[in-house]
Amino acid sequence: MQDAAPKAQQRFTVSHLDEADFKVGLRPYSAYRDLGIAAATNGLATAHVIRMVAPFTEKERQPHRHDVEFQMVYVLKGWFETEMDGHGRHRMTQGSCWIQPPGIRHTVHGWSDDCELLEIVLPADFETVVDP
Repeated sequence: MQDAAPKAQQRFTVSHLDEADFKVGLRPYSAYRDLGIAAATNGLATAHVIRMVAPFTEKERQPHRHDVEFQMVYVLKGWFETEMDGHGRHRMTQGSCWIQPPGIRHTVHGWSDDCELLEIVLPADFETVVDP
């Protein structure tokens, strides 16, 4: 019997809402609030709140995929519309939750002005690949 791989050390963390924590970064139309999960899990996972801070434009409609082991998104406010290869186009509204399987190609089709999402991803460091 093989020994299980050692688990990453984890520590307790808490994150309280502070508007100053929202930072534009990965994408210019989104502000991210890091919830401290990547640091607390030594990179095992990450979690952040994504707030859409600019209106949707056609240039954001780029098919892409993420090199991840797990990705879950939950709509906190507003709506978000996406298309998953093999699963069609979906408008997710407040309270909607979805899993994006590893490497699934998807395309964003729009969001509401008040859209906020909670995203949980494993591992914390991952690549986004834009497809032609």
